[in-house]
Amino acid sequence: MTLPAGLETLDFALDGGRAAGDFAPVLVGVVGSGNLEVLVEPAPGRAGCSVRIETSARGFGAIWEAVVRDFHQRHPLAGVAISIHDMGATPAVVSLRLDQAASELSA
Repeated sequence: MTLPAGLETLDFALDGGRAAGDFAPVLVGVVGSGNLEVLVEPAPGRAGCSVRIETSARGFGAIWEAVVRDFHQRHPLAGVAISIHDMGATPAVVSLRLDQAASELSA
C-alpha cells in the first residue's frame, strides 16, 4: 500500500459522557519528533466529544481509533473538542498526553 506524502487527518466522534462544563482551553505536549500536542477546547452544546488528529504517521487509523476509544472509556467527556498534532508519537505517549489534558480539566 502506497500512501502519498504529507499529513493524514483523522476525525472521530464519541457519544455521551460527562459534560466538562466551562473551562479555559488546555494544551499539553509539544509537536516534535516522537511527540505530539493535545489541545482540549470547550464545545458547548455538543453531546459528546470530537477528536481531530493531524499526524505525520500515515496509515495508522485503526490504532488511533483504538487509543481514542480507550481514552474515552477512561475519561467519558462531553462538550469538548480535542485536537491532536502528532509527529510520530507512540500509542503510550498519545495516552499519556490525553490523560494529562484530562487531568487539567479536573484540577
